[in-house]
Amino acid sequence: MIGKDMLISELIETYEEAAPLLAQAGMHCIGCVSAGGETIEEAALEHGIDPVLLVRKLNLHLLHTI
Repeated sequence: MIGKDMLISELIETYEEAAPLLAQAGMHCIGCVSAGGETIEEAALEHGIDPVLLVRKLNLHLLHTI
């Protein structure tokens, strides 16, 4: 289960399929240096994205791909 406090680097390492979803949401800097140390919430807020909705979308997608 993904939470808003999860680091972007941890998310991508654990769930590779999350990277395209983040890009679709407008977070195109997944590979940048600062992204690895940011939480999903921090990165989402920095990009003007609601972190709660983003986490819900990620979890729903993962439920349907398992």
